[in-house]
Amino acid sequence: MALDIANATSPPILAADTGTVTYTACLAYGYGCHIIIDHANGYQTLYGHLSSIEVSAGQAVTKGERIGVMGSTGRSSGTHLHFEIRSGGGLLNPLGFLQ
Repeated sequence: MALDIANATSPPILAADTGTVTYTACLAYGYGCHIIIDHANGYQTLYGHLSSIEVSAGQAVTKGERIGVMGSTGRSSGTHLHFEIRSGGGLLNPLGFLQ
């Protein structure tokens, strides 16, 4: 389960919570340019289809820190953020975490 958030103006993407970037990649398929952050509380977040990545694997980030820019890379039909919350090898509904 994931949340796709569209915005034609390509706003900056901010870290959902404090953690460590564990993976960044730009692929021609799938998530395109994407970031995974481990929040050390059993949760990981994935930010997909970014037009640019502004962090590196191993980097510590704080909640609200700019990590990239929304885009349409990989398997995408328009500018949006693909946002996942992962725990225990599964996907959780992000809507349950939004405030």
